[in-house]
Order: sequence, then C-alpha cells, then structure tokens
Amino acid sequence: MKSEAELLKKNIKIVALDLDGTTFDSTGGISERTVKTLEDAAAAGAHIVVSTGRSYASLPKHIKDVAGIEYAITSNGAHVNRMHSGEPIYSEFLDPQAVERIAELKVETEADIEVFIDGKAYVDESYYEDVKENGCEFRKADYVLWSRRPVPDVTALMLEHKDEIENVNFVFRTLELLAEAKPKVCAIENANVTTSFMSNLEVGGPNTSKKTALLWLTDKLGISTDELMCCGDAPNDQAMLELAGIGVAVANAWGGLKDHADYVTASNDDDGVALAIEKFVLNR
Repeated sequence: MKSEAELLKKNIKIVALDLDGTTFDSTGGISERTVKTLEDAAAAGAHIVVSTGRSYASLPKHIKDVAGIEYAITSNGAHVNRMHSGEPIYSEFLDPQAVERIAELKVETEADIEVFIDGKAYVDESYYEDVKENGCEFRKADYVLWSRRPVPDVTALMLEHKDEIENVNFVFRTLELLAEAKPKVCAIENANVTTSFMSNLEVGGPNTSKKTALLWLTDKLGISTDELMCCGDAPNDQAMLELAGIGVAVANAWGGLKDHADYVTASNDDDGVALAIEKFVLNR
C-alpha cells in the first residue's frame, strides 16, 4: 500500500466509481455531500465515470441527474456508455459457445439467471414472481423488481440472442449452492467470472471487466492510469483498483478488497467516496 503522502502527490484526472455499496448508501441513495463533491470535481476538470455491474437501464435517475458524470461503464465492463444519452461507445460480448454452456449450467446448478442484453436485464417470470412474493435474502427485492424484466423463458431469450449477451448473472438461493456450482461456472471457456454480492457469480466475455473498459476509456481520453482513481467495495472492483494510480476501498468493502487498495476511506453510509475525492482530487 502506498503512503498517503505519496498518494497526495498524484494528479488525478479521472475518477471511476462503483455504485452499490460504494457511492450509494445502504438504502440505494446518494447523499447531498457526495453529489456536491462529484459536481465540484467535474467543475475542477476531472472526468467522472460510473463503473458498475448494473446494466444501463438499471441506473437510477438520481445518479443520471448528477451534473458532470460523463460516462457509465456498465454490465461489469461490457459497455462504456455516454452517461446521459446511454449511447454505447465500446462493447464486449460473451462468446456464443459460453452462452450455450451457461444454458446447460442453469439446469445443472439449479440457479436462477439474469441475462443482460442491450442494456437491460431479463429474468424468468417464475423468479420474478418468487421475489415479489418472498423477497430476496441477499439483495433488496424492490431493486430486483424495478430493474429486471420478466419473460416466460429467459434461457430461450438468451440463446436467441447468444451473439449479443453482455453478461449473465447466476443467482443462488443459498451460499452452499453457490459453493457447489462455482467450480463449474468458473470453468466456462472464453469467459470471465466475478462477483458483486454474496450469492452471485457474474459471467462476462473473456476480456470483459471494469479494468479493460477503463483501459479503453483512459486511452481514448489520453489519460495515464496513474492519473486514475477508482473506488469500490467488492471483488469485481479489484482489477480496476489495482490498475489505478489511487485504488480506494470503502470501509464496508468485503471479499478481501481492502488488501488490494492503496487507501481505505469511510463506509458508503459515511460519505466515503466524497471524503476520498475531497482529499485526493479537490485537495481539501
């Protein structure tokens, strides 16, 4: 871990922010202080980038309305979108053979899957209705019901669009089922597997990650990765924190992420992102 004095010498020109568990508080909201800090950093010339596992359609209005956010890396790096128009300017997709293997594993592992296509997330109607009736143990049911689109057969939809799949999220009803399935899911060829909450495994293309999307974006903007600051809370943020000149983990980070950070800020409920930006970008 670099010393704080060393970090303070960095000239940060781009800030990439995970949302859930990082920029968003535990209710899924964003504090006035964080909004003001993001707007101040953008006004000072920093490029502000959302970097999330969410699809573009799952970004709430309260983050899209923050002035100065230019880009959104979505679906764990499958797309780089212009934040306000939603226009994708960079895309990576799953290998069609990996998609076919995912269809087999859905049956073998008894998992539910969430399929990301064209910036939207689709699920089986049966899964959607179960969440509506019984809730979710590891996520807020309201978020799932708002952000997921139910279809009669999500596997059929996935196979019909197997050349256009951004990401597939395996959701397990217990941690025991996840542990049993993990070796099979991680063995999918030509795919990258990560996780953003306790009971899921997220499968993207072999080159799909927040890190790869940020490498593309920093190159497009002519900015060195040493001038990049990234903030996150979960294992799917690890590679981008290691890439950045300053990798910041919030205090509530899990899955060993703090071990890969240069700096640990306050929690997502205590304006950790705002505090890090104030310190390393605004020099307050």
